[in-house]
Amino acid sequence: MRKLICLLALLISLPAFAGAQVYEPLSASVQAVLSKNVSDAAAPRSAFVSQMEAYNWLTAMSPRLEKRIPDKARRLDFLKTVHYEATRAGLDPQMVLGLIQVESGFKKYAVSSAGARGYMQVMPFWTQLIGKPEQNLFHIRTNLRYGCTILRHYLDIEKGDLFRALGRYNGSLGKPEYPNLVVAAWRNRWSFPADKVGQGNNGKKSPIGRNSASSKPTGKSADS
Repeated sequence: MRKLICLLALLISLPAFAGAQVYEPLSASVQAVLSKNVSDAAAPRSAFVSQMEAYNWLTAMSPRLEKRIPDKARRLDFLKTVHYEATRAGLDPQMVLGLIQVESGFKKYAVSSAGARGYMQVMPFWTQLIGKPEQNLFHIRTNLRYGCTILRHYLDIEKGDLFRALGRYNGSLGKPEYPNLVVAAWRNRWSFPADKVGQGNNGKKSPIGRNSASSKPTGKSADS
């Protein structure tokens, strides 16, 4: 009963725009690529190009997340994992933080009414489609690995159009509200000067074959 009450509380407190990616059949080649990208290989210690970059970024981001994740060690581990998984997928880590803010409010065990799970609100069908059914989407690295891989996939489908990719991620393609919320969170809460953090992989090719999205939000809106 206690667990049921906690689950109901999570559902009630979820943001209105918690995600619901829509199942779409994948070609064998795309499925193979995505499966490789979510393979459960151990992450390296860091994706930062230098200790100074890590210090600057973590020092800037950690205080902004303190109210959501009060425990410092857990907070820093979360931020390092976000940075690694976003960079690995060729995404801007600050944009991913904005997405997580809108999707789950940084609640690890968030479950949407559609059944999406965890920080990045990943739909369970993805583990059947490109991973392993036994994978736990509430596990921090698993959730972020899937979420970043899926968003990268949608960006590729939409030829780099972030607003359409975000719409696909949320299951609201063509509607402006969700993409505008994510970009607003990115710009207003998580933006960080590019000259301090660098652009994604510092211009290098990402480990899964894409360059990072720009670390500066553009002025474009989904309904412009």
